[in-house]
Order: sequence, then structure tokens, then C-alpha cells
Amino acid sequence: MSENPNQGARPRPYRLAELGLLILAIAVSTIAYALVGLGTEDTIPANVYEYAAWLAALGLILHVIVWWKAKYADPVLVPIAVLLNGLGLAMIYRVDLGRPEYLDSGMTQLIWMTLGVALAVAVLVFLKDHRTLRRYTYIAGLTGLVLLLLPLVPGLGTEHYGARIWIKVPFFGSFQPGEASKILLTIFFAGYLVTYRDQLVLAGPKFLGIRWPRLRDLGPIVAAWIASVGVLVFERDLGTSLLFFGLFVAMLYTATAKKAWILLGLGFFAVGAVFASLYFTHVQQRLEGWLSALDPEVYNKEAGGSYQLVQGLFGMSNGGLFGTGLGEGRPNMVPFAESDFIYASLGEELGMAGLFVILLCYLFIFQRGIKTAQQLRDGFGTLLATGLSFTIALQVFVVVGGVTRLIPLTGLTTPFLAQGGSSLIANWMIIGLLLRISDNARRPVEEFHTGVLKITEDPDSSTTSARGAGKRNDTKRVEGAREHAVGDLTTERATSDDAPTTNLGAADLTATGSDEDPTTNLGTTGGER
Repeated sequence: MSENPNQGARPRPYRLAELGLLILAIAVSTIAYALVGLGTEDTIPANVYEYAAWLAALGLILHVIVWWKAKYADPVLVPIAVLLNGLGLAMIYRVDLGRPEYLDSGMTQLIWMTLGVALAVAVLVFLKDHRTLRRYTYIAGLTGLVLLLLPLVPGLGTEHYGARIWIKVPFFGSFQPGEASKILLTIFFAGYLVTYRDQLVLAGPKFLGIRWPRLRDLGPIVAAWIASVGVLVFERDLGTSLLFFGLFVAMLYTATAKKAWILLGLGFFAVGAVFASLYFTHVQQRLEGWLSALDPEVYNKEAGGSYQLVQGLFGMSNGGLFGTGLGEGRPNMVPFAESDFIYASLGEELGMAGLFVILLCYLFIFQRGIKTAQQLRDGFGTLLATGLSFTIALQVFVVVGGVTRLIPLTGLTTPFLAQGGSSLIANWMIIGLLLRISDNARRPVEEFHTGVLKITEDPDSSTTSARGAGKRNDTKRVEGAREHAVGDLTTERATSDDAPTTNLGAADLTATGSDEDPTTNLGTTGGER
């Protein structure tokens, strides 16, 4: 029997490519930091070498850990994250120099970056198999919900600029628990949807040429909608509300491949938007500042006006195609130029060309995450990688859309760029999780069986009846599992006119509690990727 020629091809680690891209990212970030000093004070910052050494140490330590613990991980994620974080540090330093009183916010942000990279390293060192997280589906969901509600606790939560999303932490100031909850809730969504997807894909009534889900299956999306509205009502956080509901709908569609869920999500969103615009003052102010931004009366309002938005638009217009140059613009005319409006600040000094490169970096992160989801051998990992990727993408869309007046302002921060420790730490943990998941997705099959890493649908199942069958049957089992999975899927499609096409991996097509060897759940081999 002839062997498939693709089976001999092994995926390459590409760690040297990652190192080259990382060095380039560190160099660009250091040059940006130096140009800020030259443009603002006509001299290179005295601490530029210390800054470059600190940034390089963080990047290289993470690179070494990836090489050691996840050598098949995606080689693009770390360099792009370091580049975005470095550009953010340079712009925060730039805004600091324009203040009457220097606050050294750039150094504070660098410390937060250090903590974020340390947690990403911890994820790679201690999390060997991403499917271990599936054991903690409901614990993650409950913990995420508690963190989301913590700011409502009297004496613990604090309110800033109308939103109650911070808690007071001794010695650290304030912290946004919602940033941690977005990771925990993504884990919960992935575990829940992969468990109940068979129920959620069942065909219901057909209307307007679309097969809609059954009424009894609307519970999850209704619960997600109610929770999102609750965040909007009680915490007055429009951005987090949009993020969580959009994330759940995206993951629900990934799990079921039913377009009806997207349409239902848009319908629930429209109902919530109309309801909020009629009954909540803070939402009405956001809408007025968006729709009537250039109205002098709205522009000059002290609270809920459009001054910030209009100044940001003027700043980006002043930057033109190639920008004024780092340190040559006037970003300090925009309130919160280092956090909420850092995208506009970068647009003024780097121009539309610079903003295009930044958006391209975010697109690369999203694309690599989705590619990892497509390569995975298990449904939980597919949904988790998809959810984490959409977490980044939705934040960027909401922030950039608000700053450019495409949608109302929401208060979310730009990942890796904006000042804020809570968001930066959470986003670095997302990068750590994507690195671990991509390593598992690209790792060759034989390394799963030889003790480097064993992927099983249930990480707890340490003893199976087929464990002692020997390595000589491994190839046959892999091929048999693939044929069995394809056969089951073909039968399902043949018996249902609305059978969805999902990318949840062959592992979830096998029977629960099977006594087969773990390698029979691998789906396609790593060498074919």
C-alpha cells in the first residue's frame, strides 16, 4: 500500500523566523522612542538604551520560552504583539512630554507589559494541553461572571467618567476585572458550545428561506443578551456590553455554522440598541455626540459632548497620508490621547499609512488565530482559538469605529497600544493562550504519542484499555479514525437538508468515552499542514 506523500512532511518550527521578526519589532519600537525625543525636545532620550534593553529582554525571554515549551507555535504572534506594544509605549511617552507636568506614564506601562509577558510565559510553562481548560468550563464561567459584577459591590467598585467598571486594589490603584473576565468567559463559551452544539444545530421552522433554530434552543443567546444589557444598565459600560454579546454570537456561529444565529444576534442587538437609546441617558449622550458631532451646541457640552471626537478627527486630518512625524504633532489637544484616543494620536503623527500598518498587524493576529482554529484536532480548541481571536478583532473594530465616527464611542481600549495595565495584561495572556493552542495544532502526530504531549478529548483519561497495544498499530488507528469521522459526517449530511458544516475537528465526532488510543482522535496529521 502506497503512503500518502504528504505524510512524510513535518511542520517546521520557524523559530529563527520568529527571532528575525522579533529583532525587527524591537528595532522599530526603539527607533520610534528615539524619534519622539528628537521631535519633541531635539534630543534622543537619555534612557533610550535602557528602554531598548528592557524591551529586548522581554521579547527574547518570551521567544526562548516559546522555543523551549512550544516550538511549533505560530512564529508571527510574538513579534507583532511586541511591535504594537512598543509603538504604544512610544506614543504614551510622547503624550507625557506634552503635559505641563511629566507623569512618566510610559515607564508605568512598561512595568505592566513586563507583568503581562510574565503571565504569558506562565501560560506556556504550566498549560501543556489547552483542552485541560475544558474541565473548568463552568468554574471559568462563574468566576468570569463574578469578576464582571465586582465593580457593583459597594465600597469595592469605583466610578470614573460615568462607568462603574473599576475596583480598588491596595498598592496597585484601580483594576478592571472585566478584562480578566473576557478570557474566562471565552473559555466558558467554548466549553459550553462544544458540549451542546448538537442540540443547537437541530433544525426548526423554515421562514424566508432560512431554517431557524427551535424556540427551546434560544435560551443561550437570550441569556447572553440579558447579561450584556445588564452590563450596559448597571455598569454603564457600552463597550464591554457590545464585546461580550458579539463574542458569543461569533462563537455560536462557529460552533453551528447556521446563519440564522447571526440574524438572531443582529435582531437582539437592534432591540437592545433601541431600548437603550430610549431609556438610558448615557447612551443618548453617546448617540448625540456621534450623530451631531459638528453641532456647536453638542461640541461645547461639558459632559457627553463631541469635543474629544472632533479633536481626534482634526488630528488625523492634520496627519494626512504620512503624518507629521513622531513628536511633531499636537496629540495633547485630544483628551485621553494616551488611552481611549491613542489611535487618533498615532494617526496624526504616523498618518494614514501608519494606521494602515497598525490595522494590518491586528489583521495578522486575527488571521493567525483563525488559521490555528482551522488546523486544530478538537472542537473545544477550535472554539477557544476563534473566541480569543474575535476578542482582539472586536475590540479593534469598536475602538477604531468610534474614533473615526463610524459608530458611537464606547470606551474600550486599543489592544497593546493604549495605556492601561488591566487591558495589557489580559491581551498578553490571550497571546500566550494562542501560542499554546497553535503549538498543539501544528505539532506532528508522532510527538503526541511519544510522551512530548498526548492530546485526548478528555485530558483526565490517563488509562485506556488500548494504551498497551503498541506503536505498530498507531498509523492504522489514525487512518481508521479519519475514515470513521468522515463517514459519520457524510452520513449526517446525507440525512439532513440543513446539516451545518463546522470546523470543530474530528476529535469531537468520535463517541464519548471511547476506549481507543488517544491518537485516534487526532484527525488529520500535523504533516499535512
